[in-house]
Amino acid sequence: MDTAGPVLQLVDSHCHLDFAQFDPDRDAVLARARAAGVLAHVVPATHRAGWSKLAGLCAAHSDLHPALGLHPMFLAEHAPEDLERLDDCIRSQRPVAIGECGLDLFVDGLDPAMQTRYFEGQLRLARLHDLPVIIHARRAVDQVISAVRRFDGIRGVVHSFSGSPQQARQLWDLGLHIGIGGPVTYDRAQRLRRLVAELPIGQLLLETDAPDQPGSAHRGARNEPAYLTDICAVIAELRSEDPIALAAQTTRNASRLFGLTLD
Repeated sequence: MDTAGPVLQLVDSHCHLDFAQFDPDRDAVLARARAAGVLAHVVPATHRAGWSKLAGLCAAHSDLHPALGLHPMFLAEHAPEDLERLDDCIRSQRPVAIGECGLDLFVDGLDPAMQTRYFEGQLRLARLHDLPVIIHARRAVDQVISAVRRFDGIRGVVHSFSGSPQQARQLWDLGLHIGIGGPVTYDRAQRLRRLVAELPIGQLLLETDAPDQPGSAHRGARNEPAYLTDICAVIAELRSEDPIALAAQTTRNASRLFGLTLD
């Protein structure tokens, strides 16, 4: 008799599988993720120099889906012409999203005005190409909201969200989802846990941000997509929902947003 329970069906809506931390064992990492029920991974770029490696990686694995963009924390590596090059790559490669883009007002030395120029440039491209955006908004949710309001029709996700319920509602009204990952698994994250319990289920996406932001069960270790099951279990408990149903709904959310066709 087969006693195995139902398998979760998940999408990791934000993981950096192209990063060098995965170079020694990327195939094993992917095998563990697939065994855990992760059907697809959205892999956002951070800077132009990494676009080629990311594109090649996603071309080699049908369950990896590229997003192309210019991350605010890599500001020193960007050049103004990168926005034009991004436009060209979008036209030739047709990624599932633009990103990781956005604003970071936490790290010292990142010029806010320059960040805004790159962010707004990518919002223009998202509207031009009818693609969702993957947004980084650290200590900058209000500023992100103000920027998005200047561009009608933007859709996407604010990943690793740590803002307020009021900000989450404003983002939802603007057409933006909320990405939740490893931080929610820590008992001390009480504000985030209360928010997750109250979010509209249609706004929620699951993510790992691997190799960063490991959950409490893997504190101090490299994060990886297989650990998405831990995040799903914690959120399901906080919402008093069945993990399988939660996984199914968040997978539908990700599939619609990014236009994914899942096997």
